[in-house]
Amino acid sequence: MDIEQYLKNFYAGTKDPSLATMKYFMEELGYPEKDLKCIHIAGTNGKGSITEMMSNILVKAGYRTGKFMSPHLICYNERMAVDNKNISDKEMEQLILELMPKIEKYNQNHDTKMTLFELETTMALLYFSRNHCDFVVLETGLGGLHDCTNIINSSISIISSIGYDHMNLLGDTLAQIATQKAGIIKENGDTIFVSQENKVNEIIRKTCQEKGNILHEIDPEDIAEIRFEHDFTQFHYKNYKAIQIPLKGVKQPQNAAICLECVNLLKSKNVEIPERAIKEGLENVIHKGRFEMVSKNPPIIFDGAHNEPAIQHLRENIDLYYKNAKKVFIFSVLGTKDYTKILAQILQEDAIFIFTDGKEEGRFVSKEELYDKASKMTNPEKLYKRKMPEAIRLVKEKYSDCVIFIIGSFYVYETVMKELEEEKDDTN
Repeated sequence: MDIEQYLKNFYAGTKDPSLATMKYFMEELGYPEKDLKCIHIAGTNGKGSITEMMSNILVKAGYRTGKFMSPHLICYNERMAVDNKNISDKEMEQLILELMPKIEKYNQNHDTKMTLFELETTMALLYFSRNHCDFVVLETGLGGLHDCTNIINSSISIISSIGYDHMNLLGDTLAQIATQKAGIIKENGDTIFVSQENKVNEIIRKTCQEKGNILHEIDPEDIAEIRFEHDFTQFHYKNYKAIQIPLKGVKQPQNAAICLECVNLLKSKNVEIPERAIKEGLENVIHKGRFEMVSKNPPIIFDGAHNEPAIQHLRENIDLYYKNAKKVFIFSVLGTKDYTKILAQILQEDAIFIFTDGKEEGRFVSKEELYDKASKMTNPEKLYKRKMPEAIRLVKEKYSDCVIFIIGSFYVYETVMKELEEEKDDTN
C-alpha cells in the first residue's frame, strides 16, 4: 500500500470548527482516548520543543510514552511515536486498512469529509491506546478549543506562548487567540503557563478559575543565569541548577522550564521521575528543523520560523550567535501566512535574500510575488528568485563565506536535506 499517496487524498487544511468527526470516530473505536493519561500542549510557538523534551524525560524515567506532533519533516511516521520510535509503515498500514471502511461510511453520510489531521489524530490515539502507553504527550495542530486533539481529557494542559498566527481562524487579537488556546484547559485539571502580557494572562487565569483548574504560572524571572553557548544552553530554574539543553534559541530555557514545572507537578501526583531521567532527558533531546545546523561547510541553518513571533525569535537568535557574520536567507512561505508582515521583519536584516516557491506550487507564495513585494521594501540588488535546488547551489557557489539561513516553512525540510545530500554525493 502506498501510504503517502493514500493520505494525499485527504484535505490537508481545516474546516468549520467542530469536534463532531472526532467524537464519531472515538465512539466507533470504543473510546481509545479515555485510556490515556495525556499532557496536552498548545501555543503559537514552542510546542514542538516542549513535546520533545517532556516526552524524552518520561522515556528516560522508564514510562511507556506516546508522542504526537506536527508537521512531519521527512515522512508521516514522524507524527506519532512510542518511546521515541516512530510508527512503522506496517503498523500505519494496518491502522489505515482497519479505518478505511469506517472512513468511507462516514464520508458517504456526511457533507464534510474527514480531514487529514482528523485521520492522523484518530490513528495516533488508537495506536497509543493499543500500545498501552503510560503517558501521551501531544501537541495541538491549530488553536486548541476546536483542535482535533482536544477530544482527549488531559490531566495536564500546557500553553507555551501566544502570538499572532492563523488569525483567519483564531481571531485577529491576542485576546481572541488566547481564548482559542485556552480551550485545552480542562475541568479540575492542571495548567502550566509562562506569564506573558496582561490581557493574555487574564484570559488564562479566568479560564482556569471557571473550570476549577489549578494554574501553575511560571515567572520568567525564575529562569536565571542563562548561558547561550554554540553547543548547549544552560540555566537555573528554581531548585534546578545548571540545567543543560542542546537546543539553541532565546526561548528554549523558557520551554525547558515549562517541562521542569511539569515534572514537579507529576511528582506531586506521586509519579516517580529520578533526577537522572530529568538530566538525561533534557541533555539528549533532539528537535530537528529548529535553528538546526544542517551543513557546516558552508554553515547552513534551517529554521521553520513561519509567523511573526517565530521570525522575531529567529532574529534574536541570529543576533545571539551570528551577529557579525555575513548572512544569506533562503525564504519560502505558505500562502496562508501573513507574509507581508513576515517580510517586513526579516528584510530588516543586512543580508542577501533568495525567494523560492517552496515545495508545492499553489500552496506556497510564488517566488515572483515574494520578490516583487520585497522589491518595494528594500534594495532589489540584494534580492534573487530561484527554485529551491537552484537557491542552494547558488549560495554554495557564490556565498560560501556567509552563514545561510533557510527559513519560512517546515514543509521544505525534506527538499533541502535531499538537495544537500545530492550536493555532497556530487563532490565525493
